[in-house]
Amino acid sequence: MIGIADIAHAREQIADTIHQTPLLTSKQLSLLCGNEMYLKAEHLQKTGSFKIRGATHKVKQAVREGAVSVTAASSGNHGQAVAYIASKLGIGATIVVPEDVAACKLEAIQAYQGEVEKCGLTSAERLPRAMELAKQQNGVYIPPYDDPYIMAGQGTVGLEILEQLDDVDAVFVPIGGGGLISGVLTAIKETKPSVQVIGVEPQLANDTYLSLKQNQRISIAGSTTIADGLRTSEPGELTFPVLRKYIDDVVLVTEEEIRQAFCFVLERMKQVIEPSSATVIAAAMFEKTALRNKRIVTLVSGGNVDLDQLAGLVSKSD
Repeated sequence: MIGIADIAHAREQIADTIHQTPLLTSKQLSLLCGNEMYLKAEHLQKTGSFKIRGATHKVKQAVREGAVSVTAASSGNHGQAVAYIASKLGIGATIVVPEDVAACKLEAIQAYQGEVEKCGLTSAERLPRAMELAKQQNGVYIPPYDDPYIMAGQGTVGLEILEQLDDVDAVFVPIGGGGLISGVLTAIKETKPSVQVIGVEPQLANDTYLSLKQNQRISIAGSTTIADGLRTSEPGELTFPVLRKYIDDVVLVTEEEIRQAFCFVLERMKQVIEPSSATVIAAAMFEKTALRNKRIVTLVSGGNVDLDQLAGLVSKSD
């Protein structure tokens, strides 16, 4: 497993590329949740999500080892990040996306000079295709989460949270494949283990929740959750042991709870976040934990929401 030294090294390697994102506050959200609430604003990060952290660390390593092209499988954010850093480093990138990829994410990948191929609806379909393309192109496959360089890169956000709010009590983190939360867990638990780390999944994409209950990796059918960045079907082989070792709890949120949290942040805080990010706000708003009168950071993972989806989210919550 990765350690705190790996995350510290990743931070040095990616410092010239990423932003240190702010902590946002809302008195209304804090009153509603019964806790002092902070939002770690990774939706304001380069390429619109935390994914640029791990992608930069991994692609830079691949280039140091001689890579002239990379491939990735992504619902959008990881693909944008890989295309961006590949373009910055002067190498080619091919991104395999789902058939129903959000238009804004597809267009962003292309804007960063990434080639796009559509394949299936699940990560189980697009990951093998991206690996196959890497072999065909003599390139390097950049995993979305199940890789020590990716995990360490994502963990840098955990170090920032501890520095920005040194008396934080808990951090809520969305769970897809587990790259983000495994990195954050390592950064926080190996620096300040008293801080609770709570994972959040949609009820419709609860593979990590089920896996932890059964103490083994469980695969689920393809999900239709509006939190499209969290539609993984199985926890990562490398990320899951980190969760088993360190996680304090995993909670689930419904589709309607995600929508309401999304709309609250949009209307009251004037911030456009993704439904995947809204899961952690929903967990606090709808009291999925027993935490009260605590200082809680919700990790807002991204803000790349499609305009058509935005209209639907707002109308369905009325």
